[in-house]
Amino acid sequence: MCLAAILAPLLTAHDPNAIDLGSRLLPPSAAHFFGTDEVGRDLFSRVLYGARQSIGVGIFVAFVASAIGSVIGCFSGVIGRTVDTIIMRTMDIVLSVPSLVLTMALAAALGPSLFNAMIAITIVRIPYYVRLARGQTLSIREMAYVQAAKTFGAGRRHIVRWHVLRNALPPVIVQMTLDIGNAILMAAALGFIGLGAQQPTAEWGAMIASGRNFLLDQWWYSTFPGVAILITAIGFNLVGDGVRDMLDPKQKVK
Repeated sequence: MCLAAILAPLLTAHDPNAIDLGSRLLPPSAAHFFGTDEVGRDLFSRVLYGARQSIGVGIFVAFVASAIGSVIGCFSGVIGRTVDTIIMRTMDIVLSVPSLVLTMALAAALGPSLFNAMIAITIVRIPYYVRLARGQTLSIREMAYVQAAKTFGAGRRHIVRWHVLRNALPPVIVQMTLDIGNAILMAAALGFIGLGAQQPTAEWGAMIASGRNFLLDQWWYSTFPGVAILITAIGFNLVGDGVRDMLDPKQKVK
């Protein structure tokens, strides 16, 4: 799917936004592999170019949320006391609200667009990384090498950067790879209800929303974007499982 997104201009000769009313709602054929939509746009090219939008959202959310959340979580665990309590209670408040509901509220407040949808999803995912990184930090900060660094006068920033953050990365990386699929699903959900990508942008969730009105007679309109979401989400989850097994030291002991 990633290669299909990158090589989209080479895999299709159709412009994803080119309107051809004479070819509207055509079934899959040799000329249009996935058929056409209600204004004659080629669905195969729109699915391929839509992969750029959806996968891009997933990668952006995973990297930004993990970077911000990991730093906050590590500093919270190292500093402790009142600061740690304030940060974690704030994260608990955010986590107490269902993720999709909070994402929809933030996206609606920011305004319907793909970029605002990315920001909303990122904000909602940050607390998960804060809790994960903090839990790792509470364990790592008791290690002998961290105590030795404190003895030699190392500051909190140095300890977080050189000792805590690096050793807390493996579970964060695993969570990040798993979150890409979740972010793609949430972006598609926002696009479906009109809070994500707007027309004529090719985005899977928005394509399914447009195709639901033609689902009974033109099944291909919503089916192919839906299959693309399914394959991509499962694919990134499998990648996450593989990364977890690779980084798990117990798997290396035979």
